[in-house]
Amino acid sequence: MNVEQHPQTAPALRASDRDRDEMLVRLHNAFAEGRLSEAELDERIDRALAARTHVELGAVAADLPGTGRADAECSAPAGRFQVAYKNSVARAGRWRVPERFTTVVYKGTGLLDLRAAELEAQVTRVRVLAYKSCVEIIVPPGVRVETEGVGISAEVHGAPPAGAPVVHIRGYAYKGTIEAKDRICRA
Repeated sequence: MNVEQHPQTAPALRASDRDRDEMLVRLHNAFAEGRLSEAELDERIDRALAARTHVELGAVAADLPGTGRADAECSAPAGRFQVAYKNSVARAGRWRVPERFTTVVYKGTGLLDLRAAELEAQVTRVRVLAYKSCVEIIVPPGVRVETEGVGISAEVHGAPPAGAPVVHIRGYAYKGTIEAKDRICRA
């Protein structure tokens, strides 16, 4: 008796809680970048939490850019928000800074490094809220820094040339600090 052999497909790999959590972070980042509407975010969160396999989980973000190193190094425009909740958040390297950018940190730390960034506007407006947090903003040399708000300090050396780009920082720190500077101090 000749029994025809059928190749069996391996069962789909099960997704872990950590896999689902990483997908939630990816979805929230896509929302902050303006890639998803609030309704789309809510729908995809439900799908991610219900996903049992990697295939189902991957389908949730199939139309979103990957999170590989090549994506992080490209000069694509950044989102408009940077948020950390009891955690750290950083943005550094080559990236395009939109005309308006907001950083919110609750009980954590934040870094906004503009030294290798491309400022899209002559005046870049950065809003920072630091609740029991420290947020550090590093600007490139030759940029004029203007600050306003509560709990914000600036240490920028040298006079910027005429027509230099402006980084206007409006910050509010409660039991925390917001520091704008043009160099990293090494202890």
